[in-house]
Amino acid sequence: MKWRAILGLAGVAMAGAAPAQETGEGRRLAEETRKVAVELVGQIRGALTKELELSGPMRAVIVCKYTVPELSSALSRKTGWRVTRVSLKPRNPALGTADAWEQRVLLDFEKRAERGEKLDAIEFGEVVTEPAGRYYRYMKVLPMAPVCMSCHGTDDRMTQSVRSLLQAEYPHDRATGLAAGHVRGAVTVKRPL
Repeated sequence: MKWRAILGLAGVAMAGAAPAQETGEGRRLAEETRKVAVELVGQIRGALTKELELSGPMRAVIVCKYTVPELSSALSRKTGWRVTRVSLKPRNPALGTADAWEQRVLLDFEKRAERGEKLDAIEFGEVVTEPAGRYYRYMKVLPMAPVCMSCHGTDDRMTQSVRSLLQAEYPHDRATGLAAGHVRGAVTVKRPL
C-alpha cells in the first residue's frame, strides 16, 4: 500500500493540464492525444504499483524492461500512433532515446521546471511537417517521484541488488543519479494527420 500512496503523490497523473495549443483544431488534437498519454501512464503506474507492493524495486526493473514496452506497443497498435516514453538519459537506448524534436522539447521541459513550472502541468504539442508527412507531436513530462529513486536515484539511494540487476539488464544505462522533483523524461506521441 505504501508504494501506491507514494506513486499517487508523484504527480504523474496528467489530468487537468492546460491545452498545448489554443486553436480549435490544436485543442482537439491536444485533448485526444493527452487522453492516450494519460492511459499509458495509468497502465504503467498500475503495473509498477502492483509489483512494488508485491516484490519491491527488483521486480519494478523487470516491469519497466518488459511490461512497459508491451503496454506502449499495444497502445500504439490500438491508436495507429507512435506512443512511447523517451528521456535525455535513457535506461534502454534502443527504446528510450529521444529524436531531435523530442530532445528539443525535453530540454525546454527542463528549463520550464527550473523556472518553477509545476511538473505535472508541463506538456507541449504541435503540428510538424516531416519528409514522411504531417504529424501532430505531443509530449508530457514524466517527473522523478520519490519512489523512482530506488531505481533511478544516486547509488546511495539504491540497494546493491538493484544496482547489480541494472548493470546486468541495462549495460548502457544512463538513467541513474537523478533527483526527485526533476524531469525524468516524457511520454511522447506522434500521430499522422
